[in-house]
Amino acid sequence: QVQLVESGGGLVQPGGSLRLSCVGSGFTFNSYAMGWYRQAPGKQRELIAVITSGGSNYLDSVKGRFTISRDNAKNTVYLQMNSLKPEDTAVYYCKIMATGSLGGYWGQGTQVTVSS
Repeated sequence: QVQLVESGGGLVQPGGSLRLSCVGSGFTFNSYAMGWYRQAPGKQRELIAVITSGGSNYLDSVKGRFTISRDNAKNTVYLQMNSLKPEDTAVYYCKIMATGSLGGYWGQGTQVTVSS
């Protein structure tokens, strides 16, 4: 079955860095674009980064600070987060950027807390 497992979150001070990982299984990983979403308390889940065969795109608020990458040999997508701000505090999820049933899977998420 399809699984997405995120890891790498934690507590970090403002200005710090984290690298999130998401391992996918149960589907042909290298055939699909992958995305990272986040959901802050009381807010809707938002798409922050997507990686396709042609490149990557970012939400304006993370552009220049976050970098999405992938290692197809490891079925893993990463999110390198630098210069973290308190407003980056959220649960972060990866997602298969596909229509149909594959697009409906979510992992358990990983909590990122930016606080001094």
